[in-house]
Amino acid sequence: MVKMIVCMKQVPMASELPWDAKTGTLRRDLSDGMMNPACKNALEAALTIKQHCGGHITAVTMGPPMAEEILREAIAMGADRCLMLSDRAMAGADTNVTSFTLARAVEIFCADFDLILAGCHTTDSETAQVGPQLAEELGVPVVTYADELEVKGRSVRIRRVSDNFLETLEAELPCLVTVNTHAFKPRYVALSGLQDAFGETNILTVSASDLGLDPETIGIKGSPTKILDVYAPRAEKQNIVLKGAPKRIVENLFERFDTMIGGIIRKDIEREGRG
Repeated sequence: MVKMIVCMKQVPMASELPWDAKTGTLRRDLSDGMMNPACKNALEAALTIKQHCGGHITAVTMGPPMAEEILREAIAMGADRCLMLSDRAMAGADTNVTSFTLARAVEIFCADFDLILAGCHTTDSETAQVGPQLAEELGVPVVTYADELEVKGRSVRIRRVSDNFLETLEAELPCLVTVNTHAFKPRYVALSGLQDAFGETNILTVSASDLGLDPETIGIKGSPTKILDVYAPRAEKQNIVLKGAPKRIVENLFERFDTMIGGIIRKDIEREGRG
């Protein structure tokens, strides 16, 4: 039986949230949340391994009380046990402190794990740092962006595409693997299954004191990373309307963009020559 941990995060459904310039954090409480898509793929990977090899899955998240919803969803999908890290002292943690806090929880409540699975990144920050940092905290091997997973005995075989090369890697258990967003399509969960999950009591909620952590060393107080601003990038395009007879339009087009068009044509000719 493979003892697995799936790290997951509740992310905002909205693409934009009010920014709290004073604390340097997003106001997550002002938006509905959902399970981070890549985390759902990681959970599906764990469920697939459980079906083929047998196993036990503990879903772990850190967040405000409302994040319990994604743990209920994890139970509906097939997780056996859930661990909820929730404490105001943990709020505002950067990836470094988040990994540190998660590691302490794993050491206390899931120390005999074989495999930790996590999404390759989250939609609200996309740093892709927590998985590798958690592995470093726990002192276990890590492989990122997995497309396929296969557990055999005390090792796991991972296939992934990196820099346009297909790689096959093996790691001894225990280890940590992050899962790609296009791999392991999550299964459909019926509404009745979700309703049943909200009646489950197999969720353990722990605080900073339960983990033996000093509030001054975690959350926003213990985080060395300070975000100064958040903004959405804007793509601006300049439209030019050419009017007149077709011949004149073509002449005008080449007058304006002769160098650019010539470069494109030259590349096409060179490509055909190599072909």
